[in-house]
Amino acid sequence: MRIAVVGGGISGLVVAYRLRQRLGESADIVVLEQRGRVGGVLHTGELAGEPLDLGAEAFVGRRPEVIELMGELGLDDQLVRPAGKRPLVWAGGSAHPLPGRTLMGIPSDAESLRGLVDDETLHRVATEPERPLRWEPGSDVDVQSLVAERFGRQVVERSVDPLLGGVYAGISASIGIRAALPTLAAALDQGAPSLTDAVRKAMPAPSSAPVFGGLRDGYGALLAALTEASRARLVTDLPATRLARSPRGWVVDPLGAVDAVVLATPAPVTARLLHYVAPEAAALADGIELSSSALVAMALPKDTALPDNSGILVATGEPLRAKAFTLSSRKWPHLAARDVALVRASFGRFGDEKPLTWTDDELVAAAVEDLSAVTGATITPHAAVVQRWPGGLPQYAPGHIERIDAFEAAIAPLEGLAVAGAYLRGVGVPACVAAGTAAAERVAHSLHH
Repeated sequence: MRIAVVGGGISGLVVAYRLRQRLGESADIVVLEQRGRVGGVLHTGELAGEPLDLGAEAFVGRRPEVIELMGELGLDDQLVRPAGKRPLVWAGGSAHPLPGRTLMGIPSDAESLRGLVDDETLHRVATEPERPLRWEPGSDVDVQSLVAERFGRQVVERSVDPLLGGVYAGISASIGIRAALPTLAAALDQGAPSLTDAVRKAMPAPSSAPVFGGLRDGYGALLAALTEASRARLVTDLPATRLARSPRGWVVDPLGAVDAVVLATPAPVTARLLHYVAPEAAALADGIELSSSALVAMALPKDTALPDNSGILVATGEPLRAKAFTLSSRKWPHLAARDVALVRASFGRFGDEKPLTWTDDELVAAAVEDLSAVTGATITPHAAVVQRWPGGLPQYAPGHIERIDAFEAAIAPLEGLAVAGAYLRGVGVPACVAAGTAAAERVAHSLHH
């Protein structure tokens, strides 16, 4: 029995591992990866002689998938938690505390925004419940349209965009309410009389559990453990070029005939491979847009005068090139113990891919200048490393959930084929683990019947 897993990112590696659990040692599981390494947009590099994540560096710890997977793989001792410090927002040329009591930056009251937005905007937020709200249950709009109409553009640019940018490398204009904020959509559907009321109903219940988790040695530790536990044959530097059905199953070029296939590839690659076998599904996947970004990680002298915050988010429209800084040594206690101060600067967001055309030296120079501007500190890196992420993150536009429902319905009749990836039902690592597990279950079920 031979199964091809196309794509060696976190989703594909979870697929291979789960298939090994379900199908046993006799199964020939082949992971085909077009890059020279596994992990996709998860990548642990090295800076100042020690590992550091150069892609995602955390996961939502209130979802169980990653923590349970780490437990299965014997990685319990790798689990680390952030120090609990809050980020700052750089807006209007100065730093402000990130507002509390918000849902992805959408406020539940005006007072939390005081100092960040002007008095006119504060008044608009405070009186929002007095204005009639028109909402069609089941409808979907981009986050920017709804928030700007109810609370004003300053709330979008200074509170919502900085947070959404961190999750999707996008802006609120490219992200739909229903996919990004399902609890808010549900509160609106149920007849919340105002956006303020809907946000209050949609906010998670207070919890003392840490919101985020990470891995002490970076995601590379998880990728290595999955690769080993899956005992899959790993073929790197080789893209899949064609997918076709055969009387016995499937043909994946250049691998040849297989009994089943899982496409754990980004949306555009999935669309190309499905073009002949599922044209309707291919067209749906092809309509998902991607955002590109670049990251500069810097090792600074330990005594650099950085603020005592987890990071600095940059409001839309500021004359800075970076969109965010993670003050990694402040955010993570295990990184604070190192001999240097670690900072990650992020560039690029949906619709602005210009930073990816800059040289490494230009990106590092921009990171140094912008970090100096927002901290007032003298920034002199001992070392820096640049990582580019072209097409790194899918954008969950309005109508995304309906699109994915239709996409999954279109491939449902195809026995022995499954899909996984960040473009489906969540861009975070826990959602990718869940998607990989579901894809493995679907394929294992079809092979046993």
